[in-house]
Amino acid sequence: MTRNRPVPNIKPEDAAFIRSLLMHEDDKVLVFNKPPGLAVQTAGGRGQSVDFLLWAFAKSNGKRPRLVHRIDSGTSGVLVVARTQPAAAHLSEQFAKRRAKKTYLALVSGQLPDADEGTIDTPLRKVPSDRGGREKMVPAEAGQKGALEAETGWRIRARAGVHALIEASPVTGRMHQIRAHLAALGCPILGDRIYGSGKLSAPRLMLHANRLEITHPDGEPMVLEAPPPEDFLQQAAALGLAF
Repeated sequence: MTRNRPVPNIKPEDAAFIRSLLMHEDDKVLVFNKPPGLAVQTAGGRGQSVDFLLWAFAKSNGKRPRLVHRIDSGTSGVLVVARTQPAAAHLSEQFAKRRAKKTYLALVSGQLPDADEGTIDTPLRKVPSDRGGREKMVPAEAGQKGALEAETGWRIRARAGVHALIEASPVTGRMHQIRAHLAALGCPILGDRIYGSGKLSAPRLMLHANRLEITHPDGEPMVLEAPPPEDFLQQAAALGLAF
């Protein structure tokens, strides 16, 4: 729980919005189905983000829920937040020690692999993005300066020509890991302006955090599933990809 500080005024409509995203709520944990385009956290706390909107759950003494992991702004899906400091420590440790099991859905296009499943363990390193914005991740050689261990399991759930619906399960949690790994595999995610090409047109990044398996601070296993948003389903249907 974030330390005591003045509680900012949250507009009623903003409080209603963040509450409308709730998938689960108890005295220790909040779980949201984050929509695409909503940042989890912004630089300096400027602008609307999940982190700012968590003030809607603040206590009168200024204590409020806190983030324990993040997903990209363009990515939709499961996001877990802790309501207490002990819960935050418990959940953060699971992500840090890779005990949280994450499953994403991605719509991709390109040179699809012949196999229906596999593992990508290509190391990644940060470089300046050639398309503006912040850094991006590129494949690296093991032992290369700046190279970070990265591992992503993948499974093709549906194919239609050069398009596919892929289930991706990152073991490590590097920045843009799934996006960089699928691009390295030859089939970048549709709508990815950093790792895709100009031909991969889609209204947005077609990546969804579908499932998260963690242990609740009380010790019980939690399996959290967020249904994909309507635009993701429509894009899949337009490509001939069935769930």
